[in-house]
Amino acid sequence: MILINLLPHREARRQERKRAFFSALGLAAIVGVGLTILWFGILQQMTSFQESRNRFLADEIKKLDEQIKDIAALRAEIEALRARQKAVEDLQTDRNVPVYLLDELVKQTPEGIYLTSVKQNGNVVTVGGMSQTNERVSEMLRNTAYNSPWLEKPELVEIKAVTLGKDRDARRLFDFSMRVSIKRPQGAAGAASGASGASTGAANPASAPAGKTAKAS
Repeated sequence: MILINLLPHREARRQERKRAFFSALGLAAIVGVGLTILWFGILQQMTSFQESRNRFLADEIKKLDEQIKDIAALRAEIEALRARQKAVEDLQTDRNVPVYLLDELVKQTPEGIYLTSVKQNGNVVTVGGMSQTNERVSEMLRNTAYNSPWLEKPELVEIKAVTLGKDRDARRLFDFSMRVSIKRPQGAAGAASGASGASTGAANPASAPAGKTAKAS
């Protein structure tokens, strides 16, 4: 019977497997390190590309901010010009307010009333006068409330009966005082520019006494 010793052969195969395992392990480590380096390089490129995009976006944002500032400055200039234009229109209209005021008072004052004083404080005008009857004062209040494009919100301040003259010449009249507000109708600025020549010699609206008779009885 022949006996064969297989121990050296098994030992050789074991050593060969170890070498193959360690070779595969080293190759895997090398491949892993290579992939890590490659991935790190790709990340670096992506990071650099994103940073360049961020810088580009930041520069564009700065440009847009400058444009926005320019637009805001232009809007502010436009608003300032509009405010100046409105101020000029209001000033032109205010220059002609005394003309329109006296004209409206003449139109809206009924017969049997004559005015003794007209005083303006801002947009409020205080009118004083004498009337034959209470009804004529009421009629004037209605006229200024509903028939005038320049006057509104009439308010009777005071009315009292007075006697003028003596004996046979004595007359019973009513001394009244009323307030009325001035309003600006649509298109008043255009009308004011057309009537600027007529208002050159108008009286100061702060105190405009009207001693003439608006409509005599």
